[in-house]
Amino acid sequence: MRQTVSEYRAILLSGAPLMDTRAPIEFARGSFPGAENLPLMLDEERAQVGTCYKHSGQDAAIALGHRLVSGAVRESRIAAWADFAQRHPDGYLFCFRGGLRSQIVQRWLAEEAGIDYPRVAGGYKALRQFLMATTETTLAQRPLVVVGGMTGVGKTEFLATLPNAVDLEGCANHRGSSFGKRVSGQPAQIDFEHQIAIRLLRLEDRQPSPLIVEDEGLFIGKCALPEPLHKKMGAAPVIWLEDHFENRVRRILQDYVVDQLVDHQALYGAQEGFDRFAAHLKLSLFNIHKRLGGERYQRALAMLSDALTDQRATGAVDGHGLWIRLLLCEYYDPMYAHQKASKAGRILTSGDAAALHQFLLK
Repeated sequence: MRQTVSEYRAILLSGAPLMDTRAPIEFARGSFPGAENLPLMLDEERAQVGTCYKHSGQDAAIALGHRLVSGAVRESRIAAWADFAQRHPDGYLFCFRGGLRSQIVQRWLAEEAGIDYPRVAGGYKALRQFLMATTETTLAQRPLVVVGGMTGVGKTEFLATLPNAVDLEGCANHRGSSFGKRVSGQPAQIDFEHQIAIRLLRLEDRQPSPLIVEDEGLFIGKCALPEPLHKKMGAAPVIWLEDHFENRVRRILQDYVVDQLVDHQALYGAQEGFDRFAAHLKLSLFNIHKRLGGERYQRALAMLSDALTDQRATGAVDGHGLWIRLLLCEYYDPMYAHQKASKAGRILTSGDAAALHQFLLK
């Protein structure tokens, strides 16, 4: 019988299916890519057991847990665990510390469903500690290069062509700007950290070439960069990506207008999707209205409103180019020019994607 495993690296690199037996409230705070929440106890049951433990001790708490998860409830949960195990014979189960909850699930699966299913030694806590240590160790051992550049130059596209890049915005499911919120939402902070760590883990055994990341602030949307990564990025050398202005406008139009509408309508349908998409753009513009100033904000809002009206009526998106150009010329470009000047001593080279590729191959 397979009972416990402690090969955390192999589990995480393989993308093995994981049965998270913690309560839903614990799962919502963060788990691991691909994990499925099939709890031993639901939130209210866990809370009752915890209160009992505080007042009456472990034995009483265990007894209460068995009463709460009994009869039809117990049978339905075992059935769900068995279904997962049968669908994922190469998977593992875990609880918070690899203790009582996962041991009970493992035992009931064996006794009631005849399935011997492995349990992660140390559980969630051990896996997370391993990943956080991976982040710190990898960042301490590997050089790091930051890709900077004006809005719309295609930094994410550039990263996608590099085998040693970590797409931080992809991990955060956010494009990084005021307009960058995605309709599918962002991961929990812990899930964000785990995605970065697993990407670093995958790069760990490759040639010791520099890790490449996009220049970011501390926050990407609501997700905060891990402190060791943010600190290293703040001192790392920079390569500055450039592209023609109209290429940048077209790229922003595609990412923030065309693709955003597709995503909204895929989730909400044609009419509601368009309404939510339009509200998203207007709210994103409003979020920077203080930095734009009243007059500039009103000009941009009028352009955006006209573009949305035309788009709703005809499907045309060209009108969005007006407010995009305004924001680039009068807001984003001056801001990024200032940032570039502040990083001048760290910039190794600048150029288009082909030139930066050549530089990195040296």
